[in-house]
Amino acid sequence: MHLTQIVGGKVQKVHLCENCAKEKGVSDPSVFSLADLLLGDSRDETQLLSKNEPTCPQCGFTQSDFKKTGRLGCPHCYEVFSEIVDSMLRDMHKGVLHKGKMPAKFLRHQFYQRRLEDLQESLRKAVTEERYEEAALLRDEISQLETQLNG
Repeated sequence: MHLTQIVGGKVQKVHLCENCAKEKGVSDPSVFSLADLLLGDSRDETQLLSKNEPTCPQCGFTQSDFKKTGRLGCPHCYEVFSEIVDSMLRDMHKGVLHKGKMPAKFLRHQFYQRRLEDLQESLRKAVTEERYEEAALLRDEISQLETQLNG
């Protein structure tokens, strides 16, 4: 059995043979539960089975079920147990929102595109307000930016 724990950014790994895992109670799901570790929940089972326990209306999954299995029952469970899932994600990752990565070329293109739109709006305002010298400068800047964007 291989266990990995990350505390304060430091990875600690423990490797146990079958006999040692049994001695430590790791092989017994009632003693060792991944959900217990993730939730950090030290309450006993009777507290979890209280009447106030959230239950998924779609699949009937409860917080106790999640604690036992370490998994949710259906996609709707993510909404029902959002508080639990969010706190777990905050503990495990930098946040709860996946931002992903974008290619640098795409980001540059996006930046130029937004800048171009801003300049075009400023040009329209300058022409409407009859500020022709400013409009000429904006026109030149737009032309230069379009060359960069297309080139």
